[in-house]
Amino acid sequence: MKIKVDGKILTLLIVLCAISCTFIYTAVAGSNQYGDPKSFVIKQLVFYVVGIIVMIVIAQTDINKLKTLGVGMYIFTFVMLLLLIVAPESIAKPINQAKSWYQIPFVGTFQPSEFLKFALLILTAYIIVKHTERYPVKSIKHDFLLLGKIGLLVLPPSLIVYQQPDTGMIMLYFAMIFPMLFFSNISKKILFPVLAVPIAIVSVVAYIYIFMNEFFQNNLLTKLSPHQQSRIRGWLDPFSYGDSAYQTQKGILAIGSGQEFGKGLSGNNVYIPEKHTDFIFANIGEEVGFIGASFVLIVLFLLLYRFVQIALSNKSQYTSLLTAGIISLLTFQIFQNVGMTMGVLPVTGITLPFLSYGGSSLVSNMLLVGIMAAIQNDNGDYMFTTKED
Repeated sequence: MKIKVDGKILTLLIVLCAISCTFIYTAVAGSNQYGDPKSFVIKQLVFYVVGIIVMIVIAQTDINKLKTLGVGMYIFTFVMLLLLIVAPESIAKPINQAKSWYQIPFVGTFQPSEFLKFALLILTAYIIVKHTERYPVKSIKHDFLLLGKIGLLVLPPSLIVYQQPDTGMIMLYFAMIFPMLFFSNISKKILFPVLAVPIAIVSVVAYIYIFMNEFFQNNLLTKLSPHQQSRIRGWLDPFSYGDSAYQTQKGILAIGSGQEFGKGLSGNNVYIPEKHTDFIFANIGEEVGFIGASFVLIVLFLLLYRFVQIALSNKSQYTSLLTAGIISLLTFQIFQNVGMTMGVLPVTGITLPFLSYGGSSLVSNMLLVGIMAAIQNDNGDYMFTTKED
């Protein structure tokens, strides 16, 4: 059996794996809180191996048959999200006030909402393509019908995820789906007002925060959950809210203290909770400084650039929608994670793709890479072929 593998993608993933394992080791070793750092590295290597296997399997799949996988994944993740609501803490213990994970013995945690990305991506693209085929003549009525179909797909599981609470994951879903809608030929008369509404809301809230701060603190924020309130207060004024902004404060200190060249590997001395997961970029900035952190970002964006090259060779609307969603999702995820570690953006619990410790995030992102590889194979554009007898 022939296994088609893109050399550039594979090389970049190997580099990211090495970077991930290195800084997971130093982050855990420096905290003296989580135990043997070697065990975390071994688990991350296992996650990478599983992820690459999953990527290869998806890459060999006929791009037109992905819909079946998407339906199965959607049903599975939706059921798992529903069960999380009633699951006892013995198997679904809240982490950082969020009940988003199942605890699986000898494996670790499993986060259903991560794998929902894969299902929403495939099914949203499929719905758009089928809608376009059924209604080749555009009209406002048909555009609203398309929005309704996608809403029925996305909103039910998103509401469950929001209640966990996991606002960051909801942001990822919409960062993926909005570009797909943009390239769906839907009327911009509908799409731009949809985008204008949240912009207007953010602008009004920003005005109230600056000029009516007391009203903002005592009225608007109190409508949110305590978890969301602490995240927002900690972002807006990290040095006035010590408890809620502890991670933000320490992230700023860690990255700033790294300066140009960092303190050296294992030279970190700024304690940050979950430094090997959500805040791994802070550890990178502290140990290898601006130069090393810039190199890591370059590697990530070289991977995205390769995805853009694949996207430019697309042959169909379906694959164009898939590539738009994947590239937008990963780009947003990188900017959000790096921004929150530096205090520029609020802390959302979004991981840094391919670098943060964790199986669910890594394997789910590998599923997306697998889709890109399947699209590339469908285009007949790949770097080299390995043969398996």
